[in-house]
Amino acid sequence: MHGKRKFAVIFALAALIGAAAFWALRCGGWERLASLASDQGLDEVIPDILPTKTTLTLWYTDEALEDYLAGAAVYYMEENDVRVLPVLVSGLDYLEAVNEASLKRENMPDLYILTNDSLEKAHLAGLADEIRDTQGFATSESFSQAALRAVTYRGKRVAWPFYYETSALIYNKTYLEQAAGEMGGQEKDLIPETIDDILNFADAYNAPETVDAVFRWDVSDIFYNYFFAGNYINVGGPCGDDPEQIDIYNEEAVRGLKAYQDLNQFFSIDAKSSSYEAVVQDFLEGRLVFTVATSDILARIAQAKEAGSFPYEYGAVPLPDINESLASRGLSVTDVLAVNGYSEKKDQANAFAAWLVCGGAGDIYAGTGRLPALLDAVPDVTGADGFAAEYAESIPMPKMMRTANFWVSMEVAYMKAWQGENVSDMLKELSEQIMEQVTGSAYVEEEYIEVPAESPTDGAD
Repeated sequence: MHGKRKFAVIFALAALIGAAAFWALRCGGWERLASLASDQGLDEVIPDILPTKTTLTLWYTDEALEDYLAGAAVYYMEENDVRVLPVLVSGLDYLEAVNEASLKRENMPDLYILTNDSLEKAHLAGLADEIRDTQGFATSESFSQAALRAVTYRGKRVAWPFYYETSALIYNKTYLEQAAGEMGGQEKDLIPETIDDILNFADAYNAPETVDAVFRWDVSDIFYNYFFAGNYINVGGPCGDDPEQIDIYNEEAVRGLKAYQDLNQFFSIDAKSSSYEAVVQDFLEGRLVFTVATSDILARIAQAKEAGSFPYEYGAVPLPDINESLASRGLSVTDVLAVNGYSEKKDQANAFAAWLVCGGAGDIYAGTGRLPALLDAVPDVTGADGFAAEYAESIPMPKMMRTANFWVSMEVAYMKAWQGENVSDMLKELSEQIMEQVTGSAYVEEEYIEVPAESPTDGAD
């Protein structure tokens, strides 16, 4: 073997093996590699470990996946005689880069990881082929409806659900246990099912000096606020792919957004200075009883506990409804594995994808902090089941290219609502704007919906 080429292969192999230690040790791959290295010469080891018969290229943009995917590649290679090359690429113009490499057929990915909201664009460009689920893995027995809808486009499953992000209600269990003792109940009785429950708790709570606020969350980010009106807003139907199903402006959505607006009088939060980082830090320092957070908070709590700076117990549950008459529903984004329609190795790519999202999903949280979409792979971590329950009922990010700006516009509407502007006016304007984009022509003005005189939260006892 040529010296430089030999060194490059050895270096790449060493990086893969080193990054994949937890996979190799768990699955016996390390012993296999060590045995090969000691029993054979190096020139014989490398071809045996890195077969050239079938090579799959996997693109991804999340640096946190680097070690996990390297380990998965080593183990899969040992078990299936298929070489998988994970390639970390820039997330900037990602899909365009996939398309360009595919058209030029230069180092193109056979499969790649992307978020579900890009699947219409990917599928229509021939970059996300309908999956070949020969083993029948992609079913409701393995995945929630949210996960399956996230990968469905016009009745076809055009990717494999891999891992997800959503938001949940995080609570300080220690504070609730203390409050329950004072109020003569149990901690579980104080876990809120509605926003009204939080307001009632705040009225009765004798907060310790360490607590600055009962409830605080990032009011500037749509991902943590959408649930107030989300159950009554329809952008593309269940799978987010149907332009005939658009319903943004209706009485329930107006009432939900008004309820969000009226919380400003209970929890004075400056929208302009609000930040997720500050909210999480406040929770970690014991200053909050409740907050809304994404799943990254689980690892941050674990780190704080290990460092001794978080001497509390905690929990995570699905997002609360507004009250007894208004339900909530949050957003989710699913990272998926798409098989490139330009690949000449679709069967092998699908086989690896099915193995990774099903057989390899149990290790993804330990290696990356990402929560797997597979139903029976919920990690044994406090709070993970709360996120899984919220994800199962969540609204997947829609796939339609024509509504891509909806989320930015909706975030602006929520910001204005928090600052006191008329919620009906904003939703009406947003609805007419989106309908004009979808239909391609001026949309007939919608009938005006009066803002309810009373906020649903005004009924809190």
